[in-house]
Amino acid sequence: MTILDRKIDFAVVLTVRNANPNGDPLNGNRPRQNYDGYGEISDVCIKRKIRNRLQDMGEPILVQSDERRNDGFRSIKDRVDSNEELQQYSKGKKKDSLIYAKIACESWMDVRSFGQVFAFSGSEVSIGVRGPVSIHTAVSLDPIDISSMQITKSVNSTTNTKDPDKKTSDTMGMKHRVDFGVYVFYGSINTQLAEKTGFTFEDAEKIREALITLFENDASSARPDGSMEVNKVFWWQHNTKMGQYSSAKVHKSLEINLKEGLNEAKSFDDYKITLHQLDGLEVQEYDGL
Repeated sequence: MTILDRKIDFAVVLTVRNANPNGDPLNGNRPRQNYDGYGEISDVCIKRKIRNRLQDMGEPILVQSDERRNDGFRSIKDRVDSNEELQQYSKGKKKDSLIYAKIACESWMDVRSFGQVFAFSGSEVSIGVRGPVSIHTAVSLDPIDISSMQITKSVNSTTNTKDPDKKTSDTMGMKHRVDFGVYVFYGSINTQLAEKTGFTFEDAEKIREALITLFENDASSARPDGSMEVNKVFWWQHNTKMGQYSSAKVHKSLEINLKEGLNEAKSFDDYKITLHQLDGLEVQEYDGL
């Protein structure tokens, strides 16, 4: 396996229809929206979905969500403590932060991809690993419309002690959804950090595959099957470690606008995608699954 020795930039275009792509817990779990009305999906949410897809591919993942745990451990600390080789270098005379980080990167793909902070209560180790894969927040191309509906459950979660036949307050709730929106997020893979974590070309290809299939096995009440779709993945692979162009310039070479004559979009096909060619840098284009 060859350590990644050339910079990679990427962009993902996705569609949301009648779904809540990323609820904001500080705003009643309404879809995230900035002050200008544009929809947002946090980088943390996107990384969660990438981790889930990598896990589906059989890759070892440290930060697993509770409903997807496949090793019996209920926390990150339990998962770390179970790694005997890692524990040898966490305390005592053999304590070595560099070896500890190296073993952690070898053990879990999400650590060598996104990095991780290892600092637990009662532990002698406090180590931060910086990962080579960075991802921006996804932002919609246009302001989004959010619909809300009140929902009720047909049964109480608990019994009303004063009147058993009366419904309790927890039977009432709200659901929010984005009617329609096309979002774009960007990312990069840094070769200097790839060398430190042992991130390889093969790892980069798995990240690319995860992006193409981002919403597989991701269905929920808030995101029914088919309500979220990856439309396009753009993948720029540079010829050098530092890259021929800055990530900002590469990302700006992708331009997406409403087609002439349209005032609003009702489908992904209502947008025109223009790729401005950068000399010496080719782009690979993939359709979503």
